[in-house]
Amino acid sequence: MHATRILRATTSGKPNITGFDVRKFGKAAHTTRYDPWERNEAWRYTGHFSRFNRFKNALPGLGTASVAFAGYCLYEYLFIKDEHHAEAHGGGHH
Repeated sequence: MHATRILRATTSGKPNITGFDVRKFGKAAHTTRYDPWERNEAWRYTGHFSRFNRFKNALPGLGTASVAFAGYCLYEYLFIKDEHHAEAHGGGHH
């Protein structure tokens, strides 16, 4: 007879031939461990140093600079005429 059939016959419910108990693992995963340095390291992840604030402040002014550059490119395209460039190509000097 196979070992699994013997275990199924002798145990009630679902057999556990590995010895791994899911309930014990779940309880152990949810228990908090004592960390003596937790209080000293807490400042790294709160307030000004939180993950959101670190990424938000990583490149200050990037949004303003992008909008200003796009506005300048639009202004140059619409309003500034390059007369020197037109003369050089129109006169056949190239």
